[in-house]
Amino acid sequence: MDDWLYKYPPLYPGILLKRYKRFFADIELETGEIITAHCPNTGSMSGISTPGSAVQVSHSSSLKRKLPYTWEMIQVFDNQPTWVGINTMMPNRVVKLALEKFLFPELGNYEQIQFEVAYGQDKKSRVDFLLSSTTNRSIYVEVKSTTWAQQQLALFPDTETLRGQKHLRELTALLPTARAVMLYFINRGDCSQFAPGDNADPVYGKLLRSAIALGLETLPCRFEISPEGIRYLGLAPLHDSIL
Repeated sequence: MDDWLYKYPPLYPGILLKRYKRFFADIELETGEIITAHCPNTGSMSGISTPGSAVQVSHSSSLKRKLPYTWEMIQVFDNQPTWVGINTMMPNRVVKLALEKFLFPELGNYEQIQFEVAYGQDKKSRVDFLLSSTTNRSIYVEVKSTTWAQQQLALFPDTETLRGQKHLRELTALLPTARAVMLYFINRGDCSQFAPGDNADPVYGKLLRSAIALGLETLPCRFEISPEGIRYLGLAPLHDSIL
């Protein structure tokens, strides 16, 4: 049975030569052609931008694009040969599909899914998803792409994130009137647990633990990434360090 949650369009294999200026990656395709691909990831990409690694890119025929190729994933060998999704636009797209299929029973029942809804004290932030129903509390869901790993432990963030800290504070402020959920999209299939990246951003780790104590719900969602598609694998338990 085909259980891919998302199926990629045809991808093109290559080798990463270098990533630079955050948004650019030079890649040698199997044909020998060297291209510059768009890198849709503004983060530090700790451990997932090593030159010489196998990568997969997609191609767009749009004439409006300066760079027709997009870097989609990279292969790492931290635990076993594993594809890691690096396109930060993909998690929200996949989570939308999962919400429409009600793949997260932890969220309970909801009737309406809204996207990019303004919230927070100044209404300048936008939550990724707002789930609502006529009988239950509203559910605010923020999605974070998680690619950093140590052994089989998925970690977020991989660098200091003031934006992420702000999201935690704003989600916590919604409690207990609404439900607040931090969904960590573990963008690789080789991790079995989740914890905050305390070494990268100790403030974020402290805020996350405080938020959980006040009722913030965490969903560390494991996904298998492959050149064929993306498959949901279920939740990763929280590591003892966060409990």
